[in-house]
Amino acid sequence: MTGAPATVRRGGAPAAPGASAPLGRFLARAAALTAGLTAAGALGGLLRDQTLARLFGAGGATDAFLVAWTVPETAATLLIEDAMALLLVPAFSRALAARAAAPGSRDADADPVRALLGATLPRLCAALAGGSALLAAGAPLLVRLLAPGLADPAAAVDCTRLTALTVLTFGVAGYLSAALRAHRSFAAPAAIYVAYNLTIIGTMLALHARWGVRAAAAGVALGGALMVAVQLPSFVRALPPPRLRRAVAGGTAGLPVAGLLAPVVCFAVGRQAQVLVERFLASGLPAGAISHLNYAQKVAQMPMVLSLMICTVTFPVVARAVADGEPARAGRRVVRDLTLAGLVVLLGAAYVAACAPQITGVLFERGAFTAADTAATAAVMRVYALGLLGHSLAGALIRPFFAEGRPTWYPAGAMAAGLLVTAGAGLPAARWWGAPGLAAANAAGITTTAVLLLHGLGTRVVAVPVRRIAAGLGRLAVAAAAAVAVGGPLAALPADPLAGAAAGALLVPALFAGTALAVRAPEVRHLLVVVKGKLAHAR
Repeated sequence: MTGAPATVRRGGAPAAPGASAPLGRFLARAAALTAGLTAAGALGGLLRDQTLARLFGAGGATDAFLVAWTVPETAATLLIEDAMALLLVPAFSRALAARAAAPGSRDADADPVRALLGATLPRLCAALAGGSALLAAGAPLLVRLLAPGLADPAAAVDCTRLTALTVLTFGVAGYLSAALRAHRSFAAPAAIYVAYNLTIIGTMLALHARWGVRAAAAGVALGGALMVAVQLPSFVRALPPPRLRRAVAGGTAGLPVAGLLAPVVCFAVGRQAQVLVERFLASGLPAGAISHLNYAQKVAQMPMVLSLMICTVTFPVVARAVADGEPARAGRRVVRDLTLAGLVVLLGAAYVAACAPQITGVLFERGAFTAADTAATAAVMRVYALGLLGHSLAGALIRPFFAEGRPTWYPAGAMAAGLLVTAGAGLPAARWWGAPGLAAANAAGITTTAVLLLHGLGTRVVAVPVRRIAAGLGRLAVAAAAAVAVGGPLAALPADPLAGAAAGALLVPALFAGTALAVRAPEVRHLLVVVKGKLAHAR
């Protein structure tokens, strides 16, 4: 396609070439809304982990639940965050592009969106229901495979059977999220983790005295159902009802096929396997090691979640640009996303590394969670921070690889290489350094994957200036290291953890920004100019 790039209105029809500004404003509003709801969901996750720590501490019972927690973690990666979105956002984007090319098809039997919906959703629900049933039946074997040295396998089996329902509910929730985001509807998909975490918290508080740690697993099962419920009204409004008989028979255009499904699933499974390797090796460490890894990971990954928010919003735009035959526009969007994601995650990683003991103490040290647990969790958290840039880049870089809807095994190969690093380094690191050693192996593995994906993006997918991106991220990493080196000791001066965490929240960003300006990081200078302009406009 030649000429000025077309932009897209909310309904999917092509807009005039001059409509890029309205699209930019829409994306900014969508990003702000998604950021707010993502932050609320992350806060709910922290409250969930705080409740778990207060009620059950970091001992054998919590380890048993966290082994079962592997099921919803893996289901979320496969069915909400990675595989389902990578398959269905491009598929719905192509269907919307086909509808835009023939506007009269919206209410006709040949509507591509209706055909895609009818051909995929019923079959998906049936397959997911069968997967949930098989997982519940095989829970004892799964627990033995995941954590052979676990102190309380019976509790883990019971919890696994309860969490097995998430294979169905997360799958349906992920399908609805992908379809809604392709339609430029972001509020309901961003709200699912708010509903999920609040349900888990309420269930734990209501049932922990009677059911023990199994109450947390019951909350996971109920929370998955709420993920579906909060999206259904928006889904029904946004998508036309399919005529199933005709759609299933003839509506296969644009469907993700096995050739595309396999590499997407392999990448997503490899990404989640980083955690599986950790828990397998940590099951042989003293009781509580799995819990310390979990609490540290949940807090440390919050900057990554926020950094990927913008990529979640813009992925449908990248997929639509590719569907419209405009790879240059997709490439420009990818570069902006990588720059912003790197800036956000490195600033967050600096704060986590500088103030890990204070953050852990404020969030968790109460009830059954002791000062020793705080020290152990903080040590792991600081090591996890080293891999946050790799985790964020892996999440951001994978989207362009599958935006065209074509099969490619390169991302799965990159993830396999990173997983080999994690597993190969994890065994000796766990023996030498315990849980922090496993976190270091995780950081090394995911960073390997991110480097390979960044290299492959510029040579295989879209034309992006890989060296310029890497140099910019390097300058931001220098700023983060300086902020940790100076801000960490200063934040440790107050005796009260809350005061230290608050001091770090002021010092670390200031040190980060100052060092970034000193090393001439253009990302920070540009951000400061934008903020200054916004403040001047507000006045």
